[in-house]
Amino acid sequence: MQKQLTAIIERDGSWWSAFCPQLDIASQGETIEEARQNLREAIELFFETASPEEVQTRLQPELYVTQLEVTVG
Repeated sequence: MQKQLTAIIERDGSWWSAFCPQLDIASQGETIEEARQNLREAIELFFETASPEEVQTRLQPELYVTQLEVTVG
């Protein structure tokens, strides 16, 4: 079964950090693609090893990602 999840990837020094807010799982890599792949592997491992109760507790089914315009200064 395939599931669509959100990945937020940002530069962290010379590395890239990847975060899945629906599951509160993070990983990193030296490139964007490596961080993305490492996050995918971490999420797949979570689904393989977590109990159904833990999945239900951690999985946030609704997530809204947006940008905000703010005044600075």
